Amino acid sequence: MIGKPEWFKRRKYGGWGIMPKTWQGWVYLAIIIIPFAIFNALPYWSVKTRIIVTGAWALFLIIDVVHIMVKMPRDERDRLHEAIAERNALWTIILVLVIGIGYQMARSAVTKTVQVDYFIIAAVFAGLIVKGISNIYLDKRN
Repeated sequence: MIGKPEWFKRRKYGGWGIMPKTWQGWVYLAIIIIPFAIFNALPYWSVKTRIIVTGAWALFLIIDVVHIMVKMPRDERDRLHEAIAERNALWTIILVLVIGIGYQMARSAVTKTVQVDYFIIAAVFAGLIVKGISNIYLDKRN
């Protein structure tokens, strides 16, 4: 695609994604952000046009960043560290989601109304299903 892996490094300490490490990476970031910011700052376009352009821009950016991340070289140590960090992040996310579901259920019981966010429940169960499928696949592969 447009960005090159050698312009970036992985974000190890501040979330997921990539960070520029060379001047070309910073220029790439500026070329992506500045025209988009100018487009949204100008009042010439309708809301529908803004939504379509924003969606297309975001889709392009996601595809290009994923392409860059896939092409970035990693050694076995990087893979292991990333796997442990991802596992720990996932367990934390699941814990917070389960606490949120428990809070919503307790609040629903007190107010005698249903106030549960089904997307949170769906996220927890989707993660459970993906983990199960992944373990089955990995067990059969080895």
